[in-house]
Amino acid sequence: MASLVDELLDDLKNENAEYEKLITTADEKRQMIINGETEELEAITAKEEQLGNNLKAMEGRRVQILKDMAVVMGHDGEQVTVTQIIEMLDNQQEERDALTTARDQLLETATKLQIANRQNEILLQQALEMVEFDLTLFKSLRQAPQTANYGQDAYTTGDILGGSSFDSSQ
Repeated sequence: MASLVDELLDDLKNENAEYEKLITTADEKRQMIINGETEELEAITAKEEQLGNNLKAMEGRRVQILKDMAVVMGHDGEQVTVTQIIEMLDNQQEERDALTTARDQLLETATKLQIANRQNEILLQQALEMVEFDLTLFKSLRQAPQTANYGQDAYTTGDILGGSSFDSSQ
């Protein structure tokens, strides 16, 4: 059982390290969004995807370790959590404290990552709104005023004017 606790502890620490890398990447991404560096943004997104794949593999390893611990503790077929394992380690205070610390650090890091991702999401939404505003502005520069662009049926046509060329036929 002690080796399984050590494996779980190592896995939790490794997951925390990967989440820390994701936070650093999210901070870099935020700066790229602010600066409008779209090419660099694509590269950082690929890096995030790789880190996510690493985390997925670590999560699978953690789930397997927890299944093995459940079998050893007589809870075969049950899904146990790290918190439940901590509660089951009544007489092993050192392992219990180490797992509690690792779990709490992982939760704290994951919370920081959620905050960073929410901030980036808001920035991206604002950037998209700004692009939409710019497109609307450029489109409106080519439209005739609504009061001077009526068709034969007395409704506005909403036609887009041609370029700013001079009509020499008049």
